[in-house]
Amino acid sequence: MKGRIHSMDTFGTVDGPGIRFVLFMQGCALQCQFCHNPDTWDTKGGRQVTVEEVLREIEPYVPYYKSSGGGITVTGGEPTLQAPFVAQLFKACKERFGLHTALDSSGFCEPSHAGELMRYTDLVLLDLKQLNNEKHERLTSQPNDRILKFAAWLSAIGKPVWIRHVLIPGITDQAGDLTLLGEFIGHLRNVEKVELLPYHRMGVYKWQQLGRPYALEGVPTPTDREVERARELIEAARRVTASRP
Repeated sequence: MKGRIHSMDTFGTVDGPGIRFVLFMQGCALQCQFCHNPDTWDTKGGRQVTVEEVLREIEPYVPYYKSSGGGITVTGGEPTLQAPFVAQLFKACKERFGLHTALDSSGFCEPSHAGELMRYTDLVLLDLKQLNNEKHERLTSQPNDRILKFAAWLSAIGKPVWIRHVLIPGITDQAGDLTLLGEFIGHLRNVEKVELLPYHRMGVYKWQQLGRPYALEGVPTPTDREVERARELIEAARRVTASRP
């Protein structure tokens, strides 16, 4: 079986616990205005590789991953678009190396498509971008109903999740939207961690290289205080929701 990938990183430290091998898959159904890898959107881009080829890239670094409590993270793009390939890769990583496996996903996936993949996934890094459906569609080009359904399914099957939310001043940081996010997280029973990721402009040059207009031109990076305010709003709503019978 072959998968279409964008790139690899042998020393990732921000995509799950420990030191990790990070594999970027090619192709995404969303077109987020803040995406720092728009070159991963095209499903026909990148290059094709086999599971064995990826395993050979991982093998020299396995001692570092295991000693740090790390493993492999598959991200993108959107890795669930190639769920059968990622499932086979995770299965092989577990059987051959005993590695922890993490899936970094937008959740834009039908649960029926991800059942086999979840068998070999230890942790899902779930990106919840915007709870307001109209704003979500404006921000990502797609509605969020499928994403919320996927999140609820992960909770129902007890799959450990880290929720990730990119904080964009004026776009995803409004009090009402953050409260909605906290309330939604409060209904989930599988969330181990909530990560607020400050918006950054490091991928803007890729938009320029692709000749695409960048919709968030002029939007600043949030301050530490703005990030803390967002965290407080999310956690307050989460606690109230989780405490209800």
